[in-house]
Amino acid sequence: VVKYRFLQVGSRRTAILYVLEDMNVNDTEIAWSILQKKGYQRTSDVAEADVVLLVTCSIREKAEQTIWNRLRQLTAMKKRRLKTRVPMKIGVLGCMAERLKSELLEREKLLDVLAGPDAYRDLPRLLSVAHGGQQASNVLLSLEETYADVMPVHHSPQVFIRQVECTLVSIMRGCDNMCSYCIVPFTRGRERSRPVSSILEEVHILSEQGVKEVTLLGQNVNSYRDTSEEQFCSSEPGQLSRGFRTVYRARPGGLRFADLLDRVSLIDPDMRIRFTSPHPKDFPDEVLQLIKERANICKQIHLPAQSGSSTVLQAMRRGYSREAYLELVDNIKTIIPGVSLSSDFISGFCGETEEDHLQTLSLIREVRYNVGFLFAYSMRKKTHAFHRLQDDVPAEVKQRRLEELIGMFREEATKVNSALIGSAQLVLVEGESKRSAQDLCGRNDGNVKVIFPRQEVAGQPTDTGTDTSPVNPGDYVLVKIESANSQSLRGHALSHTSLSDSATRLPDHRHDGQLASVARHGI
Repeated sequence: VVKYRFLQVGSRRTAILYVLEDMNVNDTEIAWSILQKKGYQRTSDVAEADVVLLVTCSIREKAEQTIWNRLRQLTAMKKRRLKTRVPMKIGVLGCMAERLKSELLEREKLLDVLAGPDAYRDLPRLLSVAHGGQQASNVLLSLEETYADVMPVHHSPQVFIRQVECTLVSIMRGCDNMCSYCIVPFTRGRERSRPVSSILEEVHILSEQGVKEVTLLGQNVNSYRDTSEEQFCSSEPGQLSRGFRTVYRARPGGLRFADLLDRVSLIDPDMRIRFTSPHPKDFPDEVLQLIKERANICKQIHLPAQSGSSTVLQAMRRGYSREAYLELVDNIKTIIPGVSLSSDFISGFCGETEEDHLQTLSLIREVRYNVGFLFAYSMRKKTHAFHRLQDDVPAEVKQRRLEELIGMFREEATKVNSALIGSAQLVLVEGESKRSAQDLCGRNDGNVKVIFPRQEVAGQPTDTGTDTSPVNPGDYVLVKIESANSQSLRGHALSHTSLSDSATRLPDHRHDGQLASVARHGI
């Protein structure tokens, strides 16, 4: 499923980017910033496009198949335009370009440009070569590239599905975890963190522009470690969650994720802070305590489990057991009462038995996540699993197990969301509901969608009393919940408020039971 898409052009040529993952959204913003400085302009009509760039993902086979299908459509369009004065150039950016470089160039003879995740600075040169009539490629991975000095172009009406500004801020790139199923270390390279000064500068700018929510982004976001300033390079290694281990030696020194989260949260008390995607191993108590204490750090944590079976987790090289994971969940819920948890799960991994599957179902029932991203396993070349394990679970069994996981998520979410009926939820309004122009929608602190009628509500109290005013995207409102299902809450708006003001007006249990289920199919 394409989450975002937009068109981009050069001063004489045009480009289209199809984006599949949050990290690719950020890559798109970086690439556009680089192209814009070289005189490129943007178009909203593919018929006008001379240059078409697809930002790609290789995590699952289905994502790559989407790109192959799109390439066939674009090459057909290119053939029709070969006789025109303005022929079309086609490029592939990101993980798929790095992973399938030779195959792409050989299979798609009309492909002009390949640029890996660390080669976006080279895009102007690559496009120049392509305009000269040659194929151009740069898929080299870097141990240092973070694009720290590139200010992403965030605000485009074609980019954002939400009508309120909710912006992704990249803080690190790459991954060192080497989970046996995962292609990311081979397409995105090793972990490297963006300097904290660069991140703080970007968040300050976003705050001044009126952005109301920022998501700190990275493949392993909470392993952030900035060593760019010598005074922070101590000999102390970073702390892991209790009972967790890594496949690599712990690295000493640097500013850690807790330090960064602390500084970012102080910039604007009315800006919500989220982060994704973390690894469960990197949740020491200092991070959890900070989330608890800061009103603008959302009390919602993504905690990818992948499986509820210790045997499967070991085969996945996740670095923890079922018991260690549940101990971490208990610790999180103790420190942050009412915290909202989400997770990732893979059904049908190599060697998964029916008993392993039942353990995953029981984990979902026990933890009660708010959001689930669930996929059937698809083996990727280059990974540890490809070289050492057998993809021995039949496709029909994977699909059946996936559907059972989805059913469990929805069942638990419906129960817990229903417990919120009668409560008042703080909602950041995103815009008009997709299903009705008479309704508005937004998300609460736990990242659950809240839908309510469009109407004027009481404003914040002033010296002259309280007046009513319309509710607009970007407003914070209190919404009384009247009904619920597995994926959303419904209610009516009570009053305008602010994030800082609501911290004193809502009770401590305001986050209790914020669960929703977003189950995604994948093969």
